[in-house]
Amino acid sequence: MTPSTIAIIAIYLGFALLELWRSNLFGKPEQTRDDGIVEAVSITVLLTLTQPAVLFASGAIAEAIAPQYAGALADLPLWAGVGLLLVCDDMVQYWWHRASHSTPWLYNLHRAHHNARYMSVRLVYRNNIIYYALMPNLWLSGVLIWMGLGWVYAGYIVVKLLVIIGAHSDVAWDRPLYRTAWLSPIMWVVERTISTPATHHAHHGRHADDPAVHYKGNYGNLLFLWDILFGTARITRTFPQSYGVENLAPASLGQQLLWPLFPEQRTDNAAAQDGDNNVVSH
Repeated sequence: MTPSTIAIIAIYLGFALLELWRSNLFGKPEQTRDDGIVEAVSITVLLTLTQPAVLFASGAIAEAIAPQYAGALADLPLWAGVGLLLVCDDMVQYWWHRASHSTPWLYNLHRAHHNARYMSVRLVYRNNIIYYALMPNLWLSGVLIWMGLGWVYAGYIVVKLLVIIGAHSDVAWDRPLYRTAWLSPIMWVVERTISTPATHHAHHGRHADDPAVHYKGNYGNLLFLWDILFGTARITRTFPQSYGVENLAPASLGQQLLWPLFPEQRTDNAAAQDGDNNVVSH
């Protein structure tokens, strides 16, 4: 097990223990039996199958197409390597995430992430199994690792997961900092640079009429800066009253994990049209 993997596991377990202590990690409000199954299956498949397979396959394809570039970026300065990963991984993921909320087909692959009516570290890897296999930034990261940036990626992914795990936890690390007056200018910079619990919880909020909800934006993963630059940011320093998906029928276990193999059941064409409209709006 690599040092970066150990660090990520430690970060995840650290936030999980905080939730176990502060907010009942395994007994979230409005939790259903399917929630635990979706989370357990999606995290297991991603970490043991999908992610290793995509990283290996992307490097193998690059090797077959352009073997002369193997290791070509190994001597790149650290700042340049980090910059490449921020653009090719984090910015590309921003656009993938944004597309997943504006395209019904992609939203069906992403909906499991929003189906939970709570926030938690349990949601970090919660998605349709196929969603991660198609994620373009994961394939690009595999190519950059093959080109010699594995040493940069090892540190970069630890920082990225630290931010993402913290942004999903319902033990919000930023909440007490907002109440400290002299930290306000610092938090002004922080919340416009990285994803925080307040900005990311807004993306998971259930009701559009809640002032703290912004599920049509706040798509950033590591950098919230992409939302600032591309006009999808909303910063309120408040938290939604409830979480989940508004105006859509409940998704089955099969639909959450393996749509389109388990398609949504619709009774008529009007219902189908209404569903598509709601997917795009959410």
